[in-house]
Amino acid sequence: MVNNKYIIRRYALFAVSLFINAFGVSFITKALLGTSPITSVNYVLSMFTPLTMGQWTIIVNLLFVLLETLLMKREDYRNDARIFWIQIPVSLCFGTFIDWSTAALFWLDPQTYPLQLVSLCVGCVILAAGIALEVKANVAMASGEYFVRVISRRYRKDFGYTKLGFDISQVVIACALSLAFMSSVRGIREGTVIAALAVGPIVHFISPRLRFLDSLIGVTPEAQEKAPQKYRGVVITIAREFGSGGRLLAEMLSRELGIKLYDKSFISMAAQHSGIDEEYIRKNEQSIPSFWLKCIQNYDTALDRSLSPDDILFLSENRIIRDISREPCIIVGRLADFVLKDRPDVIRIFCCTDRDSACRRCVEEYGVGEENADAEIRRVNRNRATHYEYYTGEKWGDPHRYDLMLNTGQIGLETACRIVSQLYREKEKNTVHDS
Repeated sequence: MVNNKYIIRRYALFAVSLFINAFGVSFITKALLGTSPITSVNYVLSMFTPLTMGQWTIIVNLLFVLLETLLMKREDYRNDARIFWIQIPVSLCFGTFIDWSTAALFWLDPQTYPLQLVSLCVGCVILAAGIALEVKANVAMASGEYFVRVISRRYRKDFGYTKLGFDISQVVIACALSLAFMSSVRGIREGTVIAALAVGPIVHFISPRLRFLDSLIGVTPEAQEKAPQKYRGVVITIAREFGSGGRLLAEMLSRELGIKLYDKSFISMAAQHSGIDEEYIRKNEQSIPSFWLKCIQNYDTALDRSLSPDDILFLSENRIIRDISREPCIIVGRLADFVLKDRPDVIRIFCCTDRDSACRRCVEEYGVGEENADAEIRRVNRNRATHYEYYTGEKWGDPHRYDLMLNTGQIGLETACRIVSQLYREKEKNTVHDS
């Protein structure tokens, strides 16, 4: 439970993030290359009516709140009463902040196309910083975001695709209004597309760098929030390039050390824990379907109210890893090295190999066609890197993140097994565990 002191700080941080968001929207709009998708309707309406973009933002957001009441079930309202009602003051503040920001940027009037592009990029960075802070505060949702959540929950659709459809609909409506009242498409330009594609990745780049705010707003690691766990042995985590034989090494270590291996069995465990179909997990657990779709969402999963199946799977596997790692074991993949990064009794291994060795192993041991081996290696490694970096904010395969980097193409799996076994036994002797 977060105490009152931290709640006040979180709301203060949210207010700051709201102003930064508004400033970013105004900066993007002043670049004269179009505005962000979520504000496109408000901007176009302000171009042929006496009302400002900020005033239309308030009106449209309050309309979203009204529509939500028609879509929400009574149970939804009971569970989300605070988040629902707080949309009203948030909408009023956001619209007001947009008008204040626009007035404060009276001096911004880029006359050349390169200056317009620079202004647009600066605006995207400002907007991304505000969104990252909003997620960090984790106390409220803007009306547009919550409206999407209500729709996705009511019709049981994936939040990401619903958000994408909502943003596209805003742009289409803005174009229709522009054509109907101004006889041409105005306010929707290449800057709208650039903002849609650029802000999300910038948010994901900024978010891990805001961890210095955790202590200020009462965010503590999961392990510190609960009673101390009791551990009874050393854990080995193995991350690996495709074709490096990491899974085979894990099987050899399991037999050599007599400890349990979690690899394929992890799929059924994750399915039971998350309620997600095993076939979906088997196909998607080490990749992020439609990575750019997630980027277009423009923010992380604040308040756990926008979780896609991939995010639910990630959280479920996190909890399973923390649970099974109380006993000595070997965990292959699943970001286990990151999940257990604060544990001193964990050996973090990364297996790599040269391309020829990887191709040969894929053909001889994994049954991949010789003509497809190289492309498959590139695809799988790219997915693993993207998955790792998306959920951790860290670089996959960075040697500074592991205790041991093993080039299995040079030293072979038997030698690698002996090295890890020796390291395991030394770690076991030197580690003191709770009884």
